[in-house]
Amino acid sequence: MPPPRGKLQLNEAGEPIYGDRDRVNIAELRALGVPFWLAGGYGNAKMLREALDEGAAGIQVGTAFAFTRESGMRADLKQSLMAQALAGTGVVFTDPLASPTGFPFKVAQIQGSYSDAEVAAARTRVCDLGYLREPYAAPEGKIGYRCAAEPVANYLAKGGKIEDTVGRKCLCNALMANIGHAQKRKDGSVEPPLVTVGDDLNTIAQFLTNGRTTYSAADVVESLMSMSLDIEEPAERELAVSA
Repeated sequence: MPPPRGKLQLNEAGEPIYGDRDRVNIAELRALGVPFWLAGGYGNAKMLREALDEGAAGIQVGTAFAFTRESGMRADLKQSLMAQALAGTGVVFTDPLASPTGFPFKVAQIQGSYSDAEVAAARTRVCDLGYLREPYAAPEGKIGYRCAAEPVANYLAKGGKIEDTVGRKCLCNALMANIGHAQKRKDGSVEPPLVTVGDDLNTIAQFLTNGRTTYSAADVVESLMSMSLDIEEPAERELAVSA
């Protein structure tokens, strides 16, 4: 019997299993007659060529640009993950629970970060930034706000379900920590980072050849453009790469 509609199927590692309903019908996109961009594993010249051939206006690239010198990610996090990429040992886990929004969240596994189970368990739940809060109907016709990653008692008091709090992480504080703005608590603890990257993490090693330890956004663009576009009608077909 198939699982209930809308319920995620997980593999043995606990990651979501995607099926035909999750695959984009590019032919239908083309039929709409509006510009579209493709993302998710398209961050290389070969996939850019494929996207253009499919009629896309361009591609969106995240992982490759996240580790450039221009990126705002903390230097220590960049160095740790680039070292993993060079060794071919980088691991990205698609966590179905981490985000309080309910969407799966791709997390780079870094010891000492929020991806570490011990670090996650030790963190005291707090919701003080609230960027991902959701509105709900509060008593007396008012609108309240809650977050599945806030203290459980608070969430339940706002009518939330306890099962929705399991495994949720405070992405607001974690993503701020990623760029060097981690909050320091009164007890001396510091909010841990949680780095989100694509499954193609290890491919950034291509930019670190010949002993290089850093690379630039220009290097990424040059790599993406290292093909012959062979566009017959350049005036009608615009190439765009979005970081």
